[in-house]
Amino acid sequence: DGPSYLCFLMTALGVTAGAHRLWSHRSYKAKLPLRMFLAAANSMAFQNDIFEWCRDHRVHHKYSETDADPHNACRGFFFSHIGWLFVRKHRDVIEKGRKLDFTDLLDDPVVRFQRKYYKSSVVLMCFVIPTLVPWYIWGESLWNSYFLASILRYTISLNVTWLVNSAAHMYGNRPYDKYISPRQNAFVTLGAIGEGFHNYHHTFPFDYSASELGLKFNPTTWFIDFMFWLGLVTDRKQAPKEMILARKERTGDGSA
Repeated sequence: DGPSYLCFLMTALGVTAGAHRLWSHRSYKAKLPLRMFLAAANSMAFQNDIFEWCRDHRVHHKYSETDADPHNACRGFFFSHIGWLFVRKHRDVIEKGRKLDFTDLLDDPVVRFQRKYYKSSVVLMCFVIPTLVPWYIWGESLWNSYFLASILRYTISLNVTWLVNSAAHMYGNRPYDKYISPRQNAFVTLGAIGEGFHNYHHTFPFDYSASELGLKFNPTTWFIDFMFWLGLVTDRKQAPKEMILARKERTGDGSA
């Protein structure tokens, strides 16, 4: 229903526009009101706090498909999708992760605040608000609100995010770099609101769009562009067209 989908979109943006493109990759700058919204949306996603999410993600990019990659796709679909959360991290993840610099994350008061009050914010944003708002405003039963807008929405959003780590590292074409595992996956793009152009993203991780702009379906990019129009976003980084074409010719698989 409508409230569940709205909660799903907010949840997804907390990860895609927030933890991923803003805080992990610093691909654009966001003013305080937008950072506060994205942090609240990120708590609704309940996928570890922003600092922890970004730490794992930066290690994933730096050491992709090695033992130092938290969700190394070489260990199979199940491991890269969900199994990595059930086992202790490989010692390489911890040792090599310590060598990366994460001070920029803790320099942001919004990240510090969310980390300090993470458990309370998750209870409120992931479970209480999605249950009470449809009940209070739309007259939905508490039972339906809890199981649809909260539990089902949370389950779907988790699996959609995990598909970026699993399916988008195994299935699809590699028009930008055929020597790396990440691929372009239309199904993942649809579910993860624009995050399935994964071969592009690992080739140009600094690009705020996480895709070549000719590719139409990217709701996260639309959201960032709208926030730019409102004056809440600045310094959107992009890969120049010449750089993209040159890389395609040099390392692409010729599929696009």
